[in-house]
Amino acid sequence: MDKNLESFLKLLTQWMHSNVLTTNTAAQWLCAVVAFGLVLIIWHSLQPRALRWAEESTPNDLIRSLLKGLVSIGDLTLFLILAQLCAAFFYGMGKPPRVLDAVSNLAVAGIVIRLASRVIPNKSLARGAATFVWIVAGLHVIGLLAPITSFLRSLSFTSGDSQFTALGAIKGLLLATICLQVAAMTARYVSKRIENVEDLSPSIQVLMIKAVKVGLYTVAILFAMSSVGINLTSLAIFSSALGVGIGFGLKTIFSNYVAGILLLLDNSIKPGDTIEVGQVFGVVRDMHGRYTSVLTRDGTEYLIPNELLIAGEVVNWTYSDSNVRIKIPVGIAYHSNVKLAMKLLEKAASDVDRVLKDPAPAARLTGFGDNSVDLQLRVWIADAEDGVANIRSAVFVKIWELYHEHGIEFPFPQRDILLKPESELSVKIKKDEAND
Repeated sequence: MDKNLESFLKLLTQWMHSNVLTTNTAAQWLCAVVAFGLVLIIWHSLQPRALRWAEESTPNDLIRSLLKGLVSIGDLTLFLILAQLCAAFFYGMGKPPRVLDAVSNLAVAGIVIRLASRVIPNKSLARGAATFVWIVAGLHVIGLLAPITSFLRSLSFTSGDSQFTALGAIKGLLLATICLQVAAMTARYVSKRIENVEDLSPSIQVLMIKAVKVGLYTVAILFAMSSVGINLTSLAIFSSALGVGIGFGLKTIFSNYVAGILLLLDNSIKPGDTIEVGQVFGVVRDMHGRYTSVLTRDGTEYLIPNELLIAGEVVNWTYSDSNVRIKIPVGIAYHSNVKLAMKLLEKAASDVDRVLKDPAPAARLTGFGDNSVDLQLRVWIADAEDGVANIRSAVFVKIWELYHEHGIEFPFPQRDILLKPESELSVKIKKDEAND
């Protein structure tokens, strides 16, 4: 055991003297340290100017973001250039620059990680990508990357005419992740541009944004599958057969998606509309492929399937005009001054801020009830999304104050009771009156 340990230490010492503790290695480490120091000095003065230039050079958000990304990797890029210049010098002298190649690989890994952290919005995914890049860079530096990739390439299986390897599966997963992230970035940029187009209605904007997202994600997935050797022709045949079976099971879901597209196309319901569906009254907050989000005044958000909005009855309070008329019934006693009561109704409505002056509030006599003269106050508002019940409440409070101030009485139910002479109750009442 002692001899084996002594032999191992001897081999290790020889390797250190021939590969590490050499003039060539020391010179390379010195070049790496000097390059790193120069980068710190140069980039310390250049970075603020570069960031300011990237911020002020263009109004385009995408180009400005790309320029900021380039500035964020400026120090590592400069270090990589200096390291490669030194490596070229050592290559010219016929000496392999192992140290400089290693630090160059680490610099490349750092560049990739910084760019990935800016591109990937998901922090957990960004950290996972950074860890993977560091592992690959470390394996490459110590010389284990080639044996591991060869081993993964040897793990293969065949499906039909296609052959797949473990290495190809990993590459396909990485490529799919990159393609999906690129698709997500492009979709966000295109969505912002579509939202800034004032000539498009909100429903058409939503439809275009969803179409762009579906198209980009589909292209990204198909490109990734094609790159790893999956035959898309056989996949299309399989998917068509599978789609028939799935279609029967997902009939309701598909009908909701089709209904969502129809709603966006015919512009009957769009984000910002105030609608009433059954017992739900609120503002359309967002429209998705399967459902529409409606936010009520009490803060409850209802997710209504799009199929119900197509097949059922929907009241769109703001479909063609934001002005909405509200009818408020009021009853007064029969001996009250009807004309004065109607004038007071109109005045009460005029004192509420949200009630429109044009069209002006109007009071109408609608009938003569059993206990009251039936009046109706008709008012117009332009902001039904802010609530209707609160308008009724505010108008009722004003009516209450003005009616009491001017002596207009509210009616109470009155009933006349007729007692037949031969009834027991009538006889009893007569006896009681006789006794008194």
